[in-house]
Amino acid sequence: MAIWKSGTTLDEVNQMGANTLVHHLGITVVEIGDDFLKASMPVDHRTHQPMGILHGGASVALAETVGSIAASRCVPPDHYCVGLEINANHLRAVREGLITAVARPIHLGRSTQVWDIRINDEQDQPVCISRLTMAVLKGPASGR
Repeated sequence: MAIWKSGTTLDEVNQMGANTLVHHLGITVVEIGDDFLKASMPVDHRTHQPMGILHGGASVALAETVGSIAASRCVPPDHYCVGLEINANHLRAVREGLITAVARPIHLGRSTQVWDIRINDEQDQPVCISRLTMAVLKGPASGR
């Protein structure tokens, strides 16, 4: 059974990132399953740190993006979600290519959500593991 409560087409979620950090970093939602959302991000000059490897902050931006999009689609249309806390364990350096993040819910409550986000490289090796806690709020939210 799908967890989504509002529209979740790839075009719809990718349009949300226009003219934002999501667009600047090249993050694209590539798959929506019944209980997960998957996005990719290139590892290139936009996402490198000075040593020529993936910047940890770019990994966290990808994790928060995929988790936030997923969270916002799991609440009724008169609700929205904002981030409360995110943590990340960086496991492997990446110099180039494409990384992929998969967000799956751990907890979908009325006032909070907790998401597990796993980021892997093109060889399906773990790059970063993140946990995102979201607040669920009632009211209008722009960008939905």
